Amino acid sequence: MNNVLVRRLAQLVPMLFFISLVSFLLVKLAPGDPVQAYITPRMNPEDIERIRQSLGLDKPLFMQYLLWLKNVLHGDLGYSLIYHRPVLTMIAERIPATLGLMGASLIMAMILAIPLGLLAGAYKHRWLDHFLNMFAYIGISVPIFWFGILLITVFSVQLNWLPSMGMRTIGAEDSWLDVVRHAILPCIALSFYNLSTYVRYIRSNTITQLSADYVQTQLAYGAMRRSILFRHVLKNVLLPVITLFGISFGELVVGAYVTESVFSWPGMGLLGIQSITSLDYPLIMAMIMLSSTMIIVGNLVADLLYRVADPRIKALR
Repeated sequence: MNNVLVRRLAQLVPMLFFISLVSFLLVKLAPGDPVQAYITPRMNPEDIERIRQSLGLDKPLFMQYLLWLKNVLHGDLGYSLIYHRPVLTMIAERIPATLGLMGASLIMAMILAIPLGLLAGAYKHRWLDHFLNMFAYIGISVPIFWFGILLITVFSVQLNWLPSMGMRTIGAEDSWLDVVRHAILPCIALSFYNLSTYVRYIRSNTITQLSADYVQTQLAYGAMRRSILFRHVLKNVLLPVITLFGISFGELVVGAYVTESVFSWPGMGLLGIQSITSLDYPLIMAMIMLSSTMIIVGNLVADLLYRVADPRIKALR
C-alpha cells in the first residue's frame, strides 16, 4: 500500500505541471485584456503601459509562466487583479462552502442510491424497477442548471418554502439551521445527477450478483431473499461503487461550480465564474489548479479505498 501511495504521489507532480502549463497558455490566449478594468476615459497610453508593467503583463509569455510557477512553489498564488486581494485568502474563505456542499450532496446521493439500486435490481422488470429506471434516465438527461432553476421556481417562488440563493439570511448569520435551509435546494440539484448514475450502476451490479452461484446456494438452503440482498449482495455491490466515486468526482466538482452559480452559493464555483468573466488571471489559474488537484486526489482516494476494501488486489502492482 505504501509503495502504491508513493508511486501515485510521484505521478501527481508531472501531471499538475502539465495541467498548469496548458491552462496558463489557454488563459493567456483567451480574448480580452484585464488592463481594461483599470482604464478611464482620460487615461493616456503611458499610464496604461505603467499599469501593464505593474501587473507583470508586459513580460514574454514564458517569463510570466516561470514567474507564476516560482511564486506557486513558494506558496504564493498571486494577487487578484480585480479584487485587489491575495488569491490564497480568497480561496480559503470560499473553499469550506464548496466542500460542505459537495460532501452533503455526495452523502445524500449515496444514502439514497444504495437502497434504491438494490430494490431496482431485486425487482427487475417490475413496476418499481420501471419507475426507478425512469427516474434515473431523467436525472442523467436533465442539465444541473435547468434542474436548479426548476427547484427555485417551484420551492422558492411558487411555494415560498425555501430560500432561492445565498448561504445565509441577513440578521441570522449565526444560525446553522438557516445555513441548512439555504443548502437544501443546491444539495438536491447537485446530488440528482450522481444519484441517478449510482442507482443505475448499483441496479446493474445487483442483477449480476443475484444470478451468482453463492446466491442460488443461499436460496437452496432456505435463506430469506431480503437477508441475502442486504447481507451478502450489498457487500459485493459496494466495491465497484468506490471506483464509480473516483470516476464521478470530476463531475461532482464541475457540478458544484454550476450549482453555485445558479444558487449564488458563496463557494469556489461562483468565485471561479466571476474570475473568468473579469479575466482575473491569477485567480483563474488558482481555481484551475485547485480543481484539478481535487479531482486527482479524489481518484487517488477512491483507488486506495478500493485496495483496502478488496484484499484480492492488494498484491497488484
